[in-house]
Amino acid sequence: MFAVYAARIDRDQPLTGLELGERPAPEARPGWSTITVRAASLNHHDLWSLRGVGLPEDRLPMILGCDAAGVDADGNEVVLHSVIGQSGHGVGPHEQRSILTERYQGTFAEQVAVPTWNVLPKPKELSFAEAACLPTAWLTAYRMLFTNAGVRPGDSVLVQGAGGGVATAAIVLGKAAGLRVFATSRDEAKRKRAVELGAVEAVEPGARLPQRVDAVIETVGAATWSHSVKSLRPGGTLVISGATSGDRPSHAELTRIFFLELKVVGSTMGTKDELEDLLSFCAATGVRPVIDEELPLDRAREGFERLASGEQFGKIVLTNS
Repeated sequence: MFAVYAARIDRDQPLTGLELGERPAPEARPGWSTITVRAASLNHHDLWSLRGVGLPEDRLPMILGCDAAGVDADGNEVVLHSVIGQSGHGVGPHEQRSILTERYQGTFAEQVAVPTWNVLPKPKELSFAEAACLPTAWLTAYRMLFTNAGVRPGDSVLVQGAGGGVATAAIVLGKAAGLRVFATSRDEAKRKRAVELGAVEAVEPGARLPQRVDAVIETVGAATWSHSVKSLRPGGTLVISGATSGDRPSHAELTRIFFLELKVVGSTMGTKDELEDLLSFCAATGVRPVIDEELPLDRAREGFERLASGEQFGKIVLTNS
């Protein structure tokens, strides 16, 4: 079957290890289902995999892709939960949880196999491309906002790095949930787009906000860390799920964190129950993922290049006809 996979690891030039071509189709195994992929979306996780983060060379070649929506063997339209072994279903009792492409072949292919427990019904209101955006970036944003930040309607939130998948999701979900959302971006066009999506104001990174916020959604890391901490009200919460600019900020702001009794919470992906709630939320409210571009699977390299450049606003989706 045709697939997009990591053939080599290159920490400095990750796209040199990206290959497109034929790979073996999934083999049947007890407790697992084979899904025909209709759409799959890119994540920064795919770029990190090409750098060898979470993907050692002895597991190569590895088909990339965490997210997918498609059709099961019975013709049902489905969405995949990307965390394998979270509940023990489909894997050994002592196996640690992993994300697709870390231990098991991913979704950038004509077919993918996952534990049957990881398969959820796709709401009819969502297209395959829209549904394929939800299991990683949108689920991460959903958990960051509503589980780990614990914000409620009327609260204020700062979203760092508008344009990325998680950040864009947080703006849209926050607006739909009645939050007062602020956003940052280095790019003027992205700041304008963030306001169009529901942010009350979008500013350059580091700029002073009109008010201190209840929570910060942080995925950028070192470049915005100090600003994130300084933007919180006393007792506020900073939720971090990524560090695309690096994980070693020049100023950790420890004094401010303890003096103002701020909370710093790490967040990774989300649960199957949270994904079910997110799917229902989108179906019921009309909220839809922001899609930057849809490309056929055989043009995947273009999507990877766009993601690596940081030019995208929202999700890049690969489709199978």
